[in-house]
Amino acid sequence: MLQLHRIHHAAIIVSDYERSKYFYTQVMGLKVIKETYRPERNSYKLDLSVNDQDQVELFSFPNPPSRPSYPEATGLRHLAFEVDNLEKAISEIEYHQISVEDIRTDKLTGKRFTFFADPDGLPIELYER
Repeated sequence: MLQLHRIHHAAIIVSDYERSKYFYTQVMGLKVIKETYRPERNSYKLDLSVNDQDQVELFSFPNPPSRPSYPEATGLRHLAFEVDNLEKAISEIEYHQISVEDIRTDKLTGKRFTFFADPDGLPIELYER
């Protein structure tokens, strides 16, 4: 049987590289590992660290198609981050004038969570530890 150790990264294609770079570094607090410009593709790749272990990669390409969200399409549903204090995390997100959904409770785990969207409408979940 295949032995997987962990999810290495999640890759996201963005429509506006600078706007998404700001969102993921300044709003979400991810740290830049490496930024690469690929002139042959007119594309950036930004490697970001979540906790010095997990990674998110941002890719920019000229004119990517919009992501279908409503109704939800097959594929990645959302990106979820674990937080210690949900109210504090929501306050920090709302500081940037980003709308956050009401807090819900996971009926299976009893844990609290909420959603908001990145600049391209990708749902982001905050899940309380």
